[in-house]
Amino acid sequence: MKWKGWEKIPLDISDLSSPRGNRTVDAIAPLIVSASRSTDIPAFYGDWFMERLKAGYVKWKSPFKGSPLYVSFAKTRVFVFWSKNPAPFLPHLDTLDRMGFRYYFLFSLNNYDHERLEPNVPPVDDRIDTFIRLSRRIGKGRVVWRFDPLVLSDRITVEDLLEKVRYVGDRIAPFTKRLVFSFVDIEKYAKVRRNLQAGGCAGAREFTDEEVTEFCTGLTLLNRQWGLSVSACAERRDLSGYGIGRGQCISYDLLAKEFGDDDALMDFLSPSGQQTLTGSGTPTDLSRHLKDPGQRSTCRCIVSKDIGQYSTCMHLCAYCYANTSPASVRRNYTRYCDERDRGIFRDTITE
Repeated sequence: MKWKGWEKIPLDISDLSSPRGNRTVDAIAPLIVSASRSTDIPAFYGDWFMERLKAGYVKWKSPFKGSPLYVSFAKTRVFVFWSKNPAPFLPHLDTLDRMGFRYYFLFSLNNYDHERLEPNVPPVDDRIDTFIRLSRRIGKGRVVWRFDPLVLSDRITVEDLLEKVRYVGDRIAPFTKRLVFSFVDIEKYAKVRRNLQAGGCAGAREFTDEEVTEFCTGLTLLNRQWGLSVSACAERRDLSGYGIGRGQCISYDLLAKEFGDDDALMDFLSPSGQQTLTGSGTPTDLSRHLKDPGQRSTCRCIVSKDIGQYSTCMHLCAYCYANTSPASVRRNYTRYCDERDRGIFRDTITE
């Protein structure tokens, strides 16, 4: 059964052009909000997020045009934060807790300092320290390590990647339960190829089947020491022979284990208590109707509503699919900072 969409509710918003100073619009009211696949809200837009949380809604604009969509937080149970550097957001966690929201972090902790593929992220050792600090604050079950994506190039071999993963994993494995990785997808995304070339990543390419085998074999050996649940994001290949599952970043399993005391959330995930888990810890066919229709066919995430905006992430990663150009990102971020410093927070990240 296909996902039928989130409940819609009436939402009063400010409108100075209206005689009453406000108007009523239809808004969707998701239980799970993704913040965000499109940009790093914890790193750059935490103040905006907290202001919108107090307002109770955001206005989301599709990167593919179309009418704006209003998203109400009236029924939200869980926020899923995607970040390469959540350190600036940590002071807001106490407020989130007081407001009664549940949340977890998908922390993309890569190790490309030498290659400068992620020019504006802090040094890897600083990010490792942030990962550990966050895990100690909210619990290791609510901080997922993502190494995403794995990039091969003229300067990066499979052996290099395994060493990069080992360097991070040896330090953070005691502070998480899960590792999700992905192989870079270049052929389908002209923007990714263009951004990699512009970022100086000469010869960036996808993995051959032999290189996938080499990497997965090496990762399996590393994980004998770590004992993590390892999965591959949006991967068509069956890697179960290496002990690697199919990735589900917004995961039924994680939500049920970490927030199983939330009756509203569990009723959504498991109508009438019918949902069960397979032996591999993944949902049975009963939850296929929760497959997120807005993601690739190979993505196994359950449905959520993303509230991010393209061309706003100042990490400026060379492999990014969500930034049109560094110039457009800088314009948007400069405008946001100027307004933030004047206490102005729009209902979108930036116009």
